[in-house]
Amino acid sequence: MANRTEPIDREAGKPAGPPGGGGTATDIPARLDRLPWSSWHWRIVIGLGTVWILDGLEVTIVGNMAARLAEQGSGISISTTQVTTVAAAVYVAGACFGALFFGWLTDRLGRKRLFLLTLAVYLAATAVTAFSWNAWFFFLCRFFTGFGIGGEYAAINSAIDELIPARLRGRIDLVINGSFWIGAGLGAFASIALLDTSLFATDLGWRLAFGIGVVLGLVILLVRRHVPESPRWLVVHGRADEAEAVVAEAERITRERTGAPLPPVDGEPIVIRERAPLGFLAIARTVVARYPRRAVLGLSLFVGQAFLYNAVTFGYAVILTTFFDVPEADTGYYFAVIAVGNFLGPLLLGHFFDSVGRKPMIAGTYIGSGVLLFGTAALFQQGALSAATMTACWTAVLFLASAGASSAYLTVSEIFPLETRALCIAFFYAVGTAAGGISGPLLFNGLVSTGEVSDTTLAFCVGASLMTVAGLVEAAIGVRAERRSLEDLAAPLSAVRGGSA
Repeated sequence: MANRTEPIDREAGKPAGPPGGGGTATDIPARLDRLPWSSWHWRIVIGLGTVWILDGLEVTIVGNMAARLAEQGSGISISTTQVTTVAAAVYVAGACFGALFFGWLTDRLGRKRLFLLTLAVYLAATAVTAFSWNAWFFFLCRFFTGFGIGGEYAAINSAIDELIPARLRGRIDLVINGSFWIGAGLGAFASIALLDTSLFATDLGWRLAFGIGVVLGLVILLVRRHVPESPRWLVVHGRADEAEAVVAEAERITRERTGAPLPPVDGEPIVIRERAPLGFLAIARTVVARYPRRAVLGLSLFVGQAFLYNAVTFGYAVILTTFFDVPEADTGYYFAVIAVGNFLGPLLLGHFFDSVGRKPMIAGTYIGSGVLLFGTAALFQQGALSAATMTACWTAVLFLASAGASSAYLTVSEIFPLETRALCIAFFYAVGTAAGGISGPLLFNGLVSTGEVSDTTLAFCVGASLMTVAGLVEAAIGVRAERRSLEDLAAPLSAVRGGSA
C-alpha cells in the first residue's frame, strides 16, 4: 500500500469499512522518514526551534541583572539573593508544573494547539514582568514565565521528532535544543548594554530587557502559525485525511525544491486503531510496566544535566564577582564565551549522534564533561585559575555537557509511544529539573555565598558526579535509536500490528 492512509478490516487485512472496525492502515511514518531535507523542514526548525533562544535569553538576562535589580532606585524592592535563589527556583518550579500540565494537553489536543498556547503564556508573563514593583509580584511573573517555557519543552520536542526524518533526527534535535545558547549569548551582550547607566536609567534597563523577549516571541509566533500539526498524531486521533494533506504538501514541496523523484517508501504500513486519550495513571503504568529500564535512563540523564545547568552554570556570574573580583557589568562578556562553547557542542558533535550512535556519544559527552569538571574543581581549589582560565575550563566542560544535555530531551522523546510522548518528556523534565533545578540553585548559591573556595569546589564536584553517573547509566542501558523510526523504537499503543516495542 503506497502513499495511502485507509480504513482496514482487521480480519480481512485489507482496506474496508469505517476506522472503528479494525483500524487505519498508514505508511505516513515511513513517508516522512524518507523525505530529503527541504524548505518544509526549515519551516519547522525555524518556527519551533527558535523558542530555545527565548529561554536562554530569559535565564541569562535575569542572572546577569540580579545585582542591578537589588540596587537602590531600581524601582523594585528585591535582594540579589532573592533573584539568584528564590526567583530561579520559582521559575524552574513553574517550568515543571507547566511541562506536566501542557504535556498532558499536548498528547490529548495536539502539538500545534499547544505550541501556540504555551508561547502565548510565555509572552504574556514576560511582558507583565517588566512592570514588577516588589519581590512577590516578580516571583509570580517568573513562575508563569517558566510555566509557559515548560509547556514549550513538551510540545516542541514531540512535534520536532515526529516531523524530522529518522536519519537526521539526532543532529537536528541537538542543534535545536542547543540554540538555547544563542539566546544566552544575546542575553549576555544585551545585559552589558542594559546595565550601562549612561545609556539607561537604573529603573529602566532591566525592564527593557524583558521587552526583548516579548518582541522575539511575537516574531516566532507569526512564523509558528504556518507549522503543521504532526501527521503521526493526527492518524492516531482518527484524522487521517488531515494527516494525508500534511504529508502530501511536504512531498510536493520537496519534489519542487529538489527537482527529482522522491525515494521509495520502505517497510510495511502500520495499522492504527483510534482509542480514547490516556490519563496520567494509564501513562504511568505504561512507562513503568513496559519500559522500566528506559524510565531509569530518562531520569538519570535529566537529573544530571538539570543540576549542572540550573545550579552551577546559571550562577557563574556570582562566581566571577565573588572569587575573581570581576565587575558586575562585565560578567556578560565571560558568559558570552561560555554560551559559544555550549552552542558549538551540539552543532559540531550532533551528526555523530546519528552516525557513531546514541549510546557511545551520550555516554561519552556525559562522562567526558564530568571528568573535565572534576579537573576544573581541582584547579579552582588550588587557586590556579583566573577569571579567564576559569572561563576557558568551563567552556571545555560545557562543549561536551551541552551536547549531552540536549540528548536527554532527544532520548525521552524517542523511546516512548506516541500517545505518551509529550507527557513523558514533561514528566522526566519535571522530575529531573525539580531535583536539580530547584534544589540545585538553593544548594549552590548557599555554598557560593559563603565565599569559601572549598564550598564552591564541593558544588562543582556534585555536578560532575551526577553527570558521570548518568553517563555510566547510558553506557549500561542506553537505547540504540540512531536512524530508526519512532514506531520501531516504541510502537504506538493504538497499533494493531506493525512496529515493535
